[in-house]
Formats: sequence, structure tokens, C-alpha cells
Amino acid sequence: MSKSTIGVIGLGVMGSSLSLNIAEKGFALSVYNRTEQGEAHVLSDFLKRTDESMNIKGFTELKNFVDSLERPRKILIMIKAGNAIDGVIEAMLPFLSEGDILIDGGNSHYLATNRRVTYLKNEKINFVGCGVSGGEEGARRGPSIMPGGTKDSYAKIAPVLEAIAAKDNHGKTCCTYVGEEGSGHFIKMVHNGIEYAEMQLLAEIYALLSVTKTNDDIAQIFSEWNKTDISSYLLEITIDILQKKENGESVLDTILDKAGNKGTGSWSTKAAFDLGAINTMMSSSVFARYISSFKDQRKQLSKKLKKGPSHEVTVDTSVLKNAYRFARVVNHHQGFELMKLASKEFHWHLNLSEIARIWTNGCIIRSEFMETSINIFKHNDNYIEDATILELLMSSEEAIKKSISYSLSNRVAFDAFWSAYNYWIAITTERLPANLIQAQRDYFGAHTYQKVNDPEGQFFHTKWY
Repeated sequence: MSKSTIGVIGLGVMGSSLSLNIAEKGFALSVYNRTEQGEAHVLSDFLKRTDESMNIKGFTELKNFVDSLERPRKILIMIKAGNAIDGVIEAMLPFLSEGDILIDGGNSHYLATNRRVTYLKNEKINFVGCGVSGGEEGARRGPSIMPGGTKDSYAKIAPVLEAIAAKDNHGKTCCTYVGEEGSGHFIKMVHNGIEYAEMQLLAEIYALLSVTKTNDDIAQIFSEWNKTDISSYLLEITIDILQKKENGESVLDTILDKAGNKGTGSWSTKAAFDLGAINTMMSSSVFARYISSFKDQRKQLSKKLKKGPSHEVTVDTSVLKNAYRFARVVNHHQGFELMKLASKEFHWHLNLSEIARIWTNGCIIRSEFMETSINIFKHNDNYIEDATILELLMSSEEAIKKSISYSLSNRVAFDAFWSAYNYWIAITTERLPANLIQAQRDYFGAHTYQKVNDPEGQFFHTKWY
């Protein structure tokens, strides 16, 4: 029996979509899914969706699945991140051979990926942590793919991954070698952190405009915005969401205001803490989701407020548009700064321009601004070093101040916009009140401090009491 080029483990939403994508590109494919825990019919159901022209073999036994693959075996694992990944690895190890390549295409934590890379290296097996973005449709038609690991491993899996990935505006594949160890999963984590903040910004604009406008009104405003430099996939789908109706009623108005999360946003925040990076917009967006989960408490407290006459302030949408542009720049800046610091800390040598390029199509945060970002990182170390971006931020400061004022007047939570503006204020302020913080630390803990205009940078301690 002829051997398959690649195998896929896990036929959930993403695994099945990627499998069909791979098969449609002409690769011989083996797929495996467990039969336990209510999944007895997953494989058969998947095979019913395949075309006769596809060269797909299905398995429910791991050994037979592994034996069906050409060497070095290339196996894409598409199951839930966490202990299940380790379980599958252990179950497969007896059947693997030196030089085989395991690819984790889920949202695994980069530190777990680092651990698996080291463990499997001792077993002479290659491990690739591979970020995949685009959701079900992206996986089926062309996602953005972010593989990390050794260059040699990438060279062996590149023909498949690059064939199934989305294409950028120049026809180049939205898949590239990212770097060593868990770098692929790290940048996917940051991608999701940026995504959290992008979604929150649109949610806050929606909340503010909803005070005086209908969903159809807001959709029209967003449609006009989407014809400009702030166009994006997330803005596009938000327009569709606002316009969707069932039985004459807006679907959005029927959805409970409790947002879920899968942890990648909080992972980005934790990584920023560990690396000394600033990602206040991501963290504020995570906390906004957390606050939304306290629905009962919010409902009870809202009833206790003494609400007087309405003092609604009409929003100038052109001002809000400029504030949105401002906040998006800050969000992307914080995300790319986090990647830059990780690259330095872990010696990954990340190419930020190339990362921006593979995020121009296939992924959730694709946008016109991401296209612009490719060139920015070819010539600058960060966004704010770019003269055009710096001028945009300076000229938009009044717009975000006024938009925050709108939110206060209309009593609308505006955390992500506040975070963007507070960051801008702090990063452009020569003298911050951190001198008082240092004095306090020295007072109660003798932590010492440095003095203004001391070229030696020595540390001093004052006997405060």
C-alpha cells in the first residue's frame, strides 16, 4: 500500500477543515481519530464529507495510522491543548522512528511547547509548535500558519504547509519559518492578544453608539469606515453581525452579554509581565471579558443606581473614527513590542516584517493596517519610530480625548480606549511620578534609588525616620 505524505490526528472543526484542505491540494493523507468518549462516529462522518478524488486513508488505531506514513513521518496534531497533547505523544512514541516530525497545530502555551521540544529531542523526534489562525473557514480555504522549530524540520513540512496557507496580495504564501522552540506558538498567542483588543475596541464603539443609534445605523457607519485605511476582517464581520436578523429581530440583541475566552489573551498578559513588556490594551480586554461574566452582579447593581434625567451626548463619528485609528496603532505597537522582547530573551531572531506579512491574509487580525506594517518593520524597530505613525498618534490625541469624554458623558465603559490613551500619555512624558514610588520603596524596604543627573547611576538610601 502506498504511503501517505502527511497525517492528521484529531478531526474536530479545525482538524477536519485542515485535512480537507490538505487533500484538495493533492497530498496523500492519513487521518486518525479516537473512538472513545463519544467519538465513535467522528472518522466515518468525516470520510462521508470527502471526495472520491481525494487520497485519504482513515484510521482508529494509532499504530496502523503511523505505519501508513512515509518517512520521515510528518504528523499534524489537531486536538485540544494541554495534557491531551502529552498523552498522544506518549501513545505514539513506540511507533515513531528517528527523525519523525510531530506538529502541534493547536493553541498550546509556548512554554509547554519548549518543554516538548526538549523532551522529544532526547527521543530523536522533531517537534514543531505551529500557530494556525483563521478559524474554520480559514483552515478550510487557507489559514495563516506560524511554524516554530528547527529549520530542517520546517524544510520537510513546508511543501504541505505552504500549499494550504492563504496567499498575500503578491501571491506569496502566508506561512513562514518563525524561529526556534515555541516561537510559533508564542506569536500565535500574541496574535490572539491583539485580536482580543481589536474586538474590545469595536465592542466599546458599539456600546457608545448604541446610546443613540440602532444596529443598522452603526452598521452603516462601520461600512463607511471599512472603505478606508482602517478596514479589517473584524470590522467586516462586525458589520454582518449588526445587520443579521431572524424573524425580524436583530440576532445581536438576543445574545447574552457574557463573553467567553480560551486563555490565550491572559497568556499574552502573563508573558508581558514575565518579559517586562507593556500590553495594557490586551489585559484591559481580558478583564472586560471577565467583568462581563459577572452578569447577575452587574444586573443587581445596575438596579440600585439612582438614574436621573438622561444627559446623552451625541457622538461625532468622525472624531470616534480617528480615536479608533489611534487605539489600533497602540494595540499593534504593544503586541509587536511583546514579540520583540521575547525574540531577544529567547534568541529567536523573529522577523517582525515577515510576521506582519503572513498576518495580512488568512488570519483573524488581517487588515489594511497589517499591510502597512510590513514596510514599517522593514525600516523601523517599532511603530512609533515611523514618522507617519508618530504624526498620526500626535494628530489624533484630541480625538481620543474627546471620545473618552463621550464615554464619560454617556456612562459607557471604555477600558481599551483608556488603556491606549494612558499608554500614549505615559510613553511621551519625560518625568513620571515613579520617583515617589522609588522613595516609598526605599522608605519601607530600603530598596534604594538613583538620583537625577547622576552620570554614574549609583544607588542611594535615605534614612527616612
